[in-house]
Amino acid sequence: MVTFDERERAYEKKFALDEELRFKATARRNKLLGLWAAEIIGLGEAEAEAYAKDVVIADLEEPGEEDVFRKIRDDLDARGVEQSDHQIRRIMDDLMTKAIDQIENESKA
Repeated sequence: MVTFDERERAYEKKFALDEELRFKATARRNKLLGLWAAEIIGLGEAEAEAYAKDVVIADLEEPGEEDVFRKIRDDLDARGVEQSDHQIRRIMDDLMTKAIDQIENESKA
């Protein structure tokens, strides 16, 4: 029979793993988002990689994803690229799903 302490440790371990996955997935999503924005802005490969890193760093400004959304929104507006807030947020959601899938597939390999 599993004791209460063993169950508690198991839940704590699962929580830690879930948080690690969420952190990795968010960072991966932000990089993918930066690469997506760089492509529609028209940046070259090296510039796109640097821009994607800037997007990842932008997520450190405040909790949540609004800082990343704001960076993408401002950068697209500055370049005259037409994207609605809804479209950007949909891309963010789609890329989060993609990032989670990539990380899960890497862990299986």
